[in-house]
Amino acid sequence: MCPELVQMIHFLSEDIEMPSIDQRRIMQWIRAVAAGYGFSVGNINYIFCSDERELAVNREFLGHDYYTDIITFDYSTASTLNGDIFISLDTVRSNAEMVGVPFEQELLRIIIHGILHLTGQGDKTPETKAQMTAKEEKALDKW
Repeated sequence: MCPELVQMIHFLSEDIEMPSIDQRRIMQWIRAVAAGYGFSVGNINYIFCSDERELAVNREFLGHDYYTDIITFDYSTASTLNGDIFISLDTVRSNAEMVGVPFEQELLRIIIHGILHLTGQGDKTPETKAQMTAKEEKALDKW
């Protein structure tokens, strides 16, 4: 089977307008970052949504009652990344304003944040959060 048919990255929106992004370039970037960690890309769905949709997903599937910028559902195998990645564009926009960066830059950071989660990188402790941030910066340098 042709590898291009197996590797599918989809960009979807549920209750919000699809962001204007260079999907082809992002897909190439994701594949390059994944390869740097020894992974290939399988089926990944990015679902862009509002804060309210993200909160509903957080409540329903994780039992968390708070807003967040990203929720990653990991279906990866040993060497292939697979997953559903929900991204709240409302929170990405708020975070961009808060840290003083363009929305597009913050969106790229959170897009790759989801990929890093799929490679096994956590961010729940100060140490793993610092590692995540360093890996995000390294990936953004490749953009």
